[in-house]
Amino acid sequence: MGKLHVMEHPLIKHKISMLRDESTNTNAFRILAKEIAILMGYEATKKLKLKSINITTPICDTVGSVLDGEDIAVVPILRAGLGMVDSMLTLVPTAKVGHIGLYRDPDTHEPVEYYCKLPKKIEDREIFVVDPMLATGGSAIAAIDFVKKHGGKKITAMFLIAAPEGIDALQNAHPDVDIYVAAKDEKLNKNAYIVPGLGDAGDRIYGTK
Repeated sequence: MGKLHVMEHPLIKHKISMLRDESTNTNAFRILAKEIAILMGYEATKKLKLKSINITTPICDTVGSVLDGEDIAVVPILRAGLGMVDSMLTLVPTAKVGHIGLYRDPDTHEPVEYYCKLPKKIEDREIFVVDPMLATGGSAIAAIDFVKKHGGKKITAMFLIAAPEGIDALQNAHPDVDIYVAAKDEKLNKNAYIVPGLGDAGDRIYGTK
């Protein structure tokens, strides 16, 4: 069974508060999002398996540990999820990157797919689906549906901000997926925006309105 992990680290809480502030400009928002995702990624990758190898230091021979198995796959939900990719690549530079393109229908609030491209051997990889926002959960559920349809099994989902409604929906749809969130917010409003939230993450990352 997957678990919900809500980050309690003081640095994450501090940076989330700065991220929420409407006066935070685009460049600062990008930097903060990247820093928070790195801190989250450090926690989310603790379950990666290791294998032992023999190495020689300048002093002697010894045994070290390296990641075992295939590289991980980072799968952002376009477009805002791209803002978290560099963070994961900072931690695991050998990771492969897939892309899932979804947008939310403004009337139904349901996700609509327009693109899906995943790395080879996806069934053997530790997969991290990333998106700054988990609102209704529809986009995340659809993205993970696509990953599983292509053979993905070991899936972790990461979000900067999440609403309780989205968390519940994702857990019900994919109870096997671990969920990491930097902040669990209060609720969704009538327009399905997260409260207190931080506005539209894609607009704030890319400077569009």
